[in-house]
Amino acid sequence: MKYTLYLRPVFHRLDERIRAHVLLCWLALLLIHVAERRTGNTWRTIRNELGRIHQVTLAGPAGRLQQTTRITDAQARLFKDCGVPTPPKMSDVQTSE
Repeated sequence: MKYTLYLRPVFHRLDERIRAHVLLCWLALLLIHVAERRTGNTWRTIRNELGRIHQVTLAGPAGRLQQTTRITDAQARLFKDCGVPTPPKMSDVQTSE
């Protein structure tokens, strides 16, 4: 991996928390590298494309649900290439009784 692990100042006092923070940064860098390899895209492209996905909560007298924006073909391909299932169109459906 040719990346440099840029660490911002860590405002943790305990060594255990500092180590955990660095480990999480390293894992994030590893996941970025895997996503780039599997998709053939840069992280910026992946992030921008997936950043267009939104989820809203719709609530009314009949209940509430969470709805995800329509997944484009490019987004579906990114999910497929990374081995991640696409998010459901609707979730957390709750009806009033």
